[in-house]
Amino acid sequence: MCLLVLLVGACVLLGSCWAAGAEPRALSPDNLLVITVATSETEGFKRFIRTAKHFNYTIKVLGLGEEWKGGDVARTVGGGQKVRWLKKELERHADKEDLIVMFVDSYDVIFAGPPVELLKKFLYFNHKVIFAAEEFLWPDESLEDLYPPIHSGKPYLNSGGFIGYASYINDIVQQWKFKDDDDDQLFYTQIYLNPELREKYKITLDHRSIIFQNLNGALDEVVLKFERGKARVRNIAQDTLPVIIHGNGPTKLQLSYLGNYIPNAWTHETGCGICDEDMLDFSELQDEDYPHVTIGVFILQPTPFFQEFLDHLVTLDYPHDQLSLFIYNREVYHEKHIQEFWEKYREDFYTVKVVGPEEEMTEGEARDMGLHMCRQNPDCDYYLNLDSDVALTNPETLRILIGHNRNVIAPMMSRHGKLWSNFWGAINSEGYYSRSEDYIDIVQLKRVGIWNVPYISQVYLIKGEILRTQLRHKNVFTRLQMDPDMIFCKNIREKGIFMYVTNMDDFGRLVTTTNYNTSHLHNDLWQIFSNPEDWRDKYIHENYSQIFTDDIVQQPCPDVYWFPVLSEEACDHLVQELEHYGQWSGGKHEDTRLSGGYENVPTVDIHMKQVNFEREWLKFLREYIAPVTEKLYPGYYTKAEAVMNFMVRYRPDEQPSLRPHHDSSTFTINIALNTKGVDYEGGGCRFLRYNCSVESPRKGWSLMHPGRLTHFHEGLPTTRGTRYIMVSFVDP
Repeated sequence: MCLLVLLVGACVLLGSCWAAGAEPRALSPDNLLVITVATSETEGFKRFIRTAKHFNYTIKVLGLGEEWKGGDVARTVGGGQKVRWLKKELERHADKEDLIVMFVDSYDVIFAGPPVELLKKFLYFNHKVIFAAEEFLWPDESLEDLYPPIHSGKPYLNSGGFIGYASYINDIVQQWKFKDDDDDQLFYTQIYLNPELREKYKITLDHRSIIFQNLNGALDEVVLKFERGKARVRNIAQDTLPVIIHGNGPTKLQLSYLGNYIPNAWTHETGCGICDEDMLDFSELQDEDYPHVTIGVFILQPTPFFQEFLDHLVTLDYPHDQLSLFIYNREVYHEKHIQEFWEKYREDFYTVKVVGPEEEMTEGEARDMGLHMCRQNPDCDYYLNLDSDVALTNPETLRILIGHNRNVIAPMMSRHGKLWSNFWGAINSEGYYSRSEDYIDIVQLKRVGIWNVPYISQVYLIKGEILRTQLRHKNVFTRLQMDPDMIFCKNIREKGIFMYVTNMDDFGRLVTTTNYNTSHLHNDLWQIFSNPEDWRDKYIHENYSQIFTDDIVQQPCPDVYWFPVLSEEACDHLVQELEHYGQWSGGKHEDTRLSGGYENVPTVDIHMKQVNFEREWLKFLREYIAPVTEKLYPGYYTKAEAVMNFMVRYRPDEQPSLRPHHDSSTFTINIALNTKGVDYEGGGCRFLRYNCSVESPRKGWSLMHPGRLTHFHEGLPTTRGTRYIMVSFVDP
């Protein structure tokens, strides 16, 4: 007998057999009506409807367009208006004996299973009415002793979800005689706690979350599982698969996380199942029909690759006469850059407004001003926030974000090789960062889609209508004593607005601004460690990658190779930086920079150590020269160590040439830094053993040749102007 009881209990819990061994009659989904309440179509409501439609639930919505008079149920008692509406609706269904009615909240509820599964589990209970259960007793804790004892599960009634025969639920709600702002949960609780009424209406609670899973007080029990190609919530404490997931109390963010997957939002097999819904199409639009966008640009600290940041604004593939710019610059260092940009491009955009450091405006005040610039313009359809540490390399970004048709959406950005990004997957109880289970997979693109997240920063798009309605107050960034971005996200969450981040496209990356040294003439040269991708884009030759894929490397002399490596801008910046430093050696044999104090083959040069660029140059050798060496000299694997790294200057009246010599190296690189026929005449390199000369070096191209014994060479005379080369003796 005991074994039979245990077996029956397991059957009820897992849904694997019928209660008490007797199969009850089946219920058709046609006999199920789901009733909910919503006064407006919030994003939470739309999510609820989407999940219901996925499973073909029949939904009746009460209260749309009506005024909510049920109190602030998120903070205190209330909700009675829901009972009044339900009371009126059920009068129409009271005589339908076979009708099953389920009432659930909508803003914070999602469906995880189909009607057939729901009805099957309802029958397992062998009761007429089943209420959800939760961990916390609300709103009257004094009622605790009146609750029937249970062996496991959640003990207290929750009114956010219940299911039963229409006639029974109708009899219950017809007893409502209270005000709209009285508490609905207290009403249902008092009926349940009355033994006579509990028996009369055959009421029980879903203690083990077989149907209803309330998240509040149960987060440790709830896990996301992918089973048979589907995402489900599993209650691991009770080993159940709930059908209704309710983010009651302070668990709205956890529900949003689960809603990123359930029921069909994302799976490992199919990827994102809802990302293409409600997309906007730009293909037929003329330029003048594009939505108007206000771009708020914020420069809060000295930022590397800032000129490239401004260039990305200009190269956005979007009609510029549909773009307005609001630029807030807090850094004096960037004033000259902003001024140059404004003078050059102010006529290209619809409007340009600049606020400089002299205004002494706080970050929060400036961000509020940017929002308000869009808010007060009825033609502003979207507002794009763009911080200067965002390298927005995808010119299609605006089109893509607008096309996704979300109220608030951010393109996913991260720092190169880091997990630092512009979104948080979760937040803790104090509102600060907490890592979600899927955060790393999203940042590393192992999961691709559109994700509902609790925090975004630096770059995001907001619909103008949201600013003029739900975010119409002017202090979105300054309402609380917190960081402006945290205030902003908190305000959005409190309004029930969802924030999304998409990693479906490559939009660019975040630039690291930490310890950015602005004491040099060209400070970006020193960023090869902090921002390697941006450094590469700016300073490595555009054809460098073809060295490994195409027949681009030339061999002008035996074992002498010639290939592109530095961009023209890199060459110019190196020359300008060292000329700015100005302490050229003079080309004498006595050289205090060397350990022995003597240079056998002196040149007019500056060592990289002198300008504190040695570490960065060695990084360049490892990253960009060593791979070429291994391709061109098979079997030799270099560590790219170099003791001598220096720039040489040749002038007719200073040092026009260099006598024949061997380099103290395993191999040497010699990079031309300016252009023959433009900056100088003459010059070049002659290898004496082979009587072979390279007389027309290309700017940014490097000669690579063995050192020591085999490649005795000389520098040919420069006859006009100034010739610059960059030399490294590698693996000496």
